[in-house]
Amino acid sequence: MWRSDAGARTTVTVREKSRKIRIVINGIHAKSGGGVTYLRRILPEIADNPNLDLHLFLHREQFNLFYPIPDGVKVTVFNFKPSFISTLFWEQLSLPVIANSMGADVLFSPANYGPVFARNHVLLLRNAVSVIRLTNRLRPMLYWLALSGATIMSLLGAKRAIAVSKYAARILTFGLPSYFTRKVAVVYHGTQPIPARDQDTATDSNTILAVSDIYIQKNYHTLIQAFAKVHERHPELVLKIVGREIDSHYAAECKALVEKLGLGDRILFMGHMETASVIELYRNCLVFVFPSTVETFGNPLVEAMAAGAPIACSDTAAMPEVVEDAGLIFDPYDADDIAAKLLKLIEDPSLRDGLTKRGIERSKRFRWTETAHKTLDVLYEAAEPVSAAPRQVR
Repeated sequence: MWRSDAGARTTVTVREKSRKIRIVINGIHAKSGGGVTYLRRILPEIADNPNLDLHLFLHREQFNLFYPIPDGVKVTVFNFKPSFISTLFWEQLSLPVIANSMGADVLFSPANYGPVFARNHVLLLRNAVSVIRLTNRLRPMLYWLALSGATIMSLLGAKRAIAVSKYAARILTFGLPSYFTRKVAVVYHGTQPIPARDQDTATDSNTILAVSDIYIQKNYHTLIQAFAKVHERHPELVLKIVGREIDSHYAAECKALVEKLGLGDRILFMGHMETASVIELYRNCLVFVFPSTVETFGNPLVEAMAAGAPIACSDTAAMPEVVEDAGLIFDPYDADDIAAKLLKLIEDPSLRDGLTKRGIERSKRFRWTETAHKTLDVLYEAAEPVSAAPRQVR
């Protein structure tokens, strides 16, 4: 049974200490998507804690992703050549030495892997390595195979680990959940409070919305095939896909499929958009669809729920755990099933209204403030017995 983070929080004061807890955050892997969002959201929540001495390590090329830096966070910027070998050398050899020389009480790597031999190391299990089974291209296969090996090696050496869902805790312990039960805590990601959608405006929308950076596991090729079926009955609808083309090869395949189906004016690849613009799309879309086949959490799901968008999503991975009864689920491998569920939502306003209400309530369980506090609890536990500051425990 995985350790639960539910329940009331009780403030416990432990023995006095002569200095603050010194936490070093290894941000070297936060370059796009969820990794950047996670750090940008939790840093302001913990930066003003008077019991912390908080340090963020970044590469020079990452600095603009995190600017402005919250007050209370001391940033160290490194300038090595960011190749695979140089990054590996820095993280596995240089980083532990630097953190130890600083007197760090805990080193936090918000990624699947980090320095294997670092003292009081904490991981964030968030990338599903099972993506390897979705590709037949050699380079991605080698990447995911290497990530699998790095994850298990780092997990074995880490003092604690945080999984972003129960699903993540299960698959990223590689069939050894009983061995890692005491080491892994489940802490969900969060979202910011978002003003609920205007129901009258939303009812008149002709947009089906999908949001996520474009990788093969996001399963957009099947969604495109499903939308072609929806288009036959509702030619007025538009599918908008928001996100960076991280996997350019897969993005090109999706665009080629759109052209083949003659839907170039009905399926729009919007690219990266600023948060405020994406929120407006959530609030005003007819349906939000999330067709991913492999997902350890799915931040867009929580954002869409908070904004009041009616949701259709996959019945695999972490999606049912996150959405529960606030979304209509489908088989992501079956374009006919996706189309059927989308049509059901499109043609049933009362169903959309019901999912909107349930989604807004469900989203209240996911807040970045709560994520930050629970993350900090794990970091304190990893720092003990050096740590002795007042903290929140369950």
